[in-house]
Amino acid sequence: MGERYLIDSNVVIDFSLNRFDKKSKEFLSKIIDAESNLSFVNKIELLGFSSVEPEIIEFIEKSDIFGIDDDIIVRTISIRKFHRIKLPDAIIAATALTNNLILITHNTSDFKKIKGLKLINPYEI
Repeated sequence: MGERYLIDSNVVIDFSLNRFDKKSKEFLSKIIDAESNLSFVNKIELLGFSSVEPEIIEFIEKSDIFGIDDDIIVRTISIRKFHRIKLPDAIIAATALTNNLILITHNTSDFKKIKGLKLINPYEI
């Protein structure tokens, strides 16, 4: 099996608003067509607005949502102990690490110091 990805909320929003250049959009489209993975935190973030675009709702409905389990909890605790990172971001990072997923995010500065976490910033493709 090839590389697998976890898509952060900011990427979903920017993709739906057509903010990416052609190369980045093609890269993301291939990933989305193959397998869309989100953390339950991303689902909460994306659906937690007072108004949500129908294409985002449809995207979430078609995505695989990773819930929380003891492995993710333990890893989240470890990340929070060693890094100054918000709890939702720590859960997203722990989800990616626990499930061997590459995190696609525009907020690489929030995650770059977490050992073993692979990141892709779609704006830098």
